[in-house]
Amino acid sequence: MTTSEFGKVAVLLGGRSAEREISLKSGAAVLAALHRCGVDAHGFDPAGQSLDNLLRDGFDRAFVALHGRYGEDGSVQGALELMGIPYTGSGILASALAMDKWRTKMIWQAAGIDTPQHLMLDADSRFDEAAEMLSLPMIIKPVREGSTIGLSKVTSSQEFQVGYALAASCDELVMAEQFIDGIELTAAILGDAPLPLVRIDVADTLYDYHAKYCSEKTRYTCPSGLSDELTSQIQSIALHAHRILGCSGWSRIDVMLDKDERPFLLEANTSPGMTDHSLVPMAAKAANISFDELVIKILKLAGQPGK
Repeated sequence: MTTSEFGKVAVLLGGRSAEREISLKSGAAVLAALHRCGVDAHGFDPAGQSLDNLLRDGFDRAFVALHGRYGEDGSVQGALELMGIPYTGSGILASALAMDKWRTKMIWQAAGIDTPQHLMLDADSRFDEAAEMLSLPMIIKPVREGSTIGLSKVTSSQEFQVGYALAASCDELVMAEQFIDGIELTAAILGDAPLPLVRIDVADTLYDYHAKYCSEKTRYTCPSGLSDELTSQIQSIALHAHRILGCSGWSRIDVMLDKDERPFLLEANTSPGMTDHSLVPMAAKAANISFDELVIKILKLAGQPGK
């Protein structure tokens, strides 16, 4: 496929989620790459215009660079399918499932994939009961947010209450999760194959929003430095996790490796970041795929409606 065969491409960016600013950066990077490759691409922010303008303006396909709700959760995917516009990334069901960390866990557990223990919380949940089940420290997070928005690491009853309030301000579904003390990794999937693993080392103890997007102290190693055998094992599990959710095109699976080198999967991202701090471009670079090549490969994988 030549770049002219893509037709007129809409890069969906921005949107209305809490990850809007990151999406604007991802979309701008994707748009610049497509222009460098000679693609007739245009930025399209759903927060500022109706999606039916995609039809009015004659777009042939869409590159989804939206993150979070209303862009990564099946909402936009459903609209694009109704309009008959091919789009990048996963379909409606896989997008909705991956955005919901609770239901992702249930599916992975049913498939025999290790994921940290969890407990759903409400305003009446007790710290001592959660601590007995999950041990300390524990993680509290909203179920349907990304970029660690609303996430806390807690060790006391007071922190538990503050963490719950923060997470509940982001989502009505709140989860407490077992903290895995070990190496943080991410496994990118492109097409139907895993890319090299990225190891993440943070200056503090938590890979939070600041560490992801603002800190210059966060260190990334790719390839990860793990043994070939362990790397292959984690990549195989990540690919299985991607498939079992029904993901397509590309995704990023976040992993914790405990001190016994046992991998625990945290979540799946169906529209990963494409900023200068993002991990999929880093993994692609280690596989000798440039950023521009990566963007074109993802666009080529844009599926037909109903995928």
